[in-house]
Amino acid sequence: MATLTSGANQEPNVVTAEFNPFAPGMLADPYAMYRELREQAPIYWSEMMESWVLTRYNDIDAVLMDGRFSSDRSRAETRFSQMMREQQEQYGPMGNTQTMLTSDPPDHTRLRRLVSKAFTPRAVENLRPRIREVVEYVLAEAGDRGEFEIIHDLAYPLPVIVIAEMLGVPPEDRHRFKEWSDTVVATLGGPFTPPEAMDAGRKAIDELAEYFSHIIAERRAEPKEDLISGLIAAEEGGQVLSEDEIFATCILLLIAGNETTTNLIGTSMLALFRNPDQMQLLRDTPTLISSAVEELLRYVGPVHGTGRVPKEDIEIAGHTFKPGEMVFTLIAAGNRDPAHYENPEQLDVTRNPTDHLAFGDGIHFCLGAPLARAEAQIAIGTLLQRFPKLRLLDEDPEWGGTFIIRGPKRLNVAV
Repeated sequence: MATLTSGANQEPNVVTAEFNPFAPGMLADPYAMYRELREQAPIYWSEMMESWVLTRYNDIDAVLMDGRFSSDRSRAETRFSQMMREQQEQYGPMGNTQTMLTSDPPDHTRLRRLVSKAFTPRAVENLRPRIREVVEYVLAEAGDRGEFEIIHDLAYPLPVIVIAEMLGVPPEDRHRFKEWSDTVVATLGGPFTPPEAMDAGRKAIDELAEYFSHIIAERRAEPKEDLISGLIAAEEGGQVLSEDEIFATCILLLIAGNETTTNLIGTSMLALFRNPDQMQLLRDTPTLISSAVEELLRYVGPVHGTGRVPKEDIEIAGHTFKPGEMVFTLIAAGNRDPAHYENPEQLDVTRNPTDHLAFGDGIHFCLGAPLARAEAQIAIGTLLQRFPKLRLLDEDPEWGGTFIIRGPKRLNVAV
């Protein structure tokens, strides 16, 4: 639990909290701490993170919607951000290349517009038959064994195969993608990341850049109907993407396109196993799958937080954030705010909370949201219908990830 004390150098109505996202048990269940912070210190200063941390829905949404907050976390005037900048320098040109996640307008607008056509609801709707085909294929193979592991056999290969085909890279390389992706995600703790993990992350980025450089060169010589060819040919206001921007976008799409959905399917299935009445309701009423996925995104969405940096004085809920300060929005805490949702600690697949914060909000609302929704709906719905006696073999699975994105490492089941 959090230890809460008054902050000697902070405003009288603000509480300083000792928030340790790496405390034992935090990956498995961070929600008790989130609840305590939301109730006792909804805006608080974390000495460990050198950041203001927000836990109420309205405060978080206000930050995400306000263009006066920058998404470039390296702008923060903290030791944390200085270390981030030093780490980025070690990645070479790739480390200093902005992505859609870390850029502000006009760069963000340009990058997002060049990529967005592949992820529109209509484009994703056209992908549904292929998504269903992949799900049926991997589950047929897994189901024949009588027991299988949801993460390894379904939650990981599904989004990787789909995004690989969209990009135009060989899906058979997905085992390499998994290794690279896990290694890069392990560095998301920033300065809290062990040096050996940072070294492995740099090596993975180098290998990814080399991997994509060959494919990009091939597409320049011989374009195809895929996303990489589209990125090479894309032009916005007379500008094209630089080589480093294409690399960075490919790596972002590959990692974000599989890690988040893999963890969403994992956290969702575990939540359903732990709420058997809701699992049975969804099995009995498959038309609830769309509502159920929105509720699962609210209840156990895999992305738990994101940072912003004020570009000027900004007042929210009576507190003024100063330029250069780090502001960390705990969106997973906001998604369980009782001031916004009735009985937020209860999973209710009929709730359909389409205003949840799992995909963020504002101009950085997740570009891949339609794809993640489609993959989760089809994967979870097919699992429940295909295996009516599906049961979890390990009630207390090991968790992986960081305080930013988390999910179970394995979910062993019997059919």
